[in-house]
Amino acid sequence: MFDVRDVGRQLGVRYVLEGSIRRAGDRIRISAQLIDAASGAHHWAERYDREVSDIFAVQDEVTRAIVRVLAGYLNMAEAERALLKPPAAWEAYDYYLRGAHAYWLGFTERAVASIYEARHLLEKSLSIDPNYARAHAMLARTYVHTYLEPRDSDYLIPAGLDRAHEFARKAVQLDGSSPEAHAQLGWVLLFQRRHEAAMAEFERGVSFNPNLTDSGYGLCLMFAGEPARAIDILQANLHPFQNASRLGYIGHAHYMLNRYPEAIPPLRECAWRMPNFRIVKLWLAAAYAQAGQLAEARAAADDVRRMEPGFTIDRWKSTAVYKNHEDAEHLFDGLRKAGLPEC
Repeated sequence: MFDVRDVGRQLGVRYVLEGSIRRAGDRIRISAQLIDAASGAHHWAERYDREVSDIFAVQDEVTRAIVRVLAGYLNMAEAERALLKPPAAWEAYDYYLRGAHAYWLGFTERAVASIYEARHLLEKSLSIDPNYARAHAMLARTYVHTYLEPRDSDYLIPAGLDRAHEFARKAVQLDGSSPEAHAQLGWVLLFQRRHEAAMAEFERGVSFNPNLTDSGYGLCLMFAGEPARAIDILQANLHPFQNASRLGYIGHAHYMLNRYPEAIPPLRECAWRMPNFRIVKLWLAAAYAQAGQLAEARAAADDVRRMEPGFTIDRWKSTAVYKNHEDAEHLFDGLRKAGLPEC
């Protein structure tokens, strides 16, 4: 019986994925568990029972399932591990974690105050470690958010997007192998309408981590006129700890493919789980309208007006960063049918 801690020391790894396969007749049982190589603690375990008729299909299915779950559990394990370090080593990371948590609360649940709380915490992180690439990347995300969302006077202010670009570019300069840094730079470039450059950054991020779970890549593809590929990307790396924005992006990609009945359920689910996420209300209103469900479309449009009383299609066009004019008009047509004003 081997000791996983010895294995970890010999291989120089922090975590070990241990597994076994048992067969009984035409069925196999695959077991997997994630173990901390330093302490021997178990972070996750799962069992998969499958028919053996197509062993290669089973292999692909189980591999994808394990990879998706591990992405989330490794992040959780790393956060727990950081808290065990001496203060000098983890204080900047602690501020980063708190800032990231505040950001996602502001994005999914609470008021814009959470976004500014996140920005303050991330700035504290950088005051301790000015070369912390992940804090730079997350700080860039806060500036993109306040540029895009109509919550205060920072809405549509170009200087905010410029600041986001500065922080994202700095993150890449500090850590050129960071998938998150490249993904965040891609996110900023997308809203600067630099579609090819944005996709190149997301692809660099994926080259460093093929299981990159940033849903911005899928949104970038959708805005760049590749909704079918966007759906493939967005569905490929689902894991249980992601927020619901991915559902909204999948729904809108279906809309762009004229699949309105398929678009509505994920858009509706995203809108329910993320009530502050205005863009999904717009997409849902358009999808309902194109599907002929005009009462539901008008109700979704009313939600948009509650979030932004002065909403007009003309004003919003600056953030509707579709590469192709016909894609933008496809959406605007749905918004008009839903009853939202042109100007």
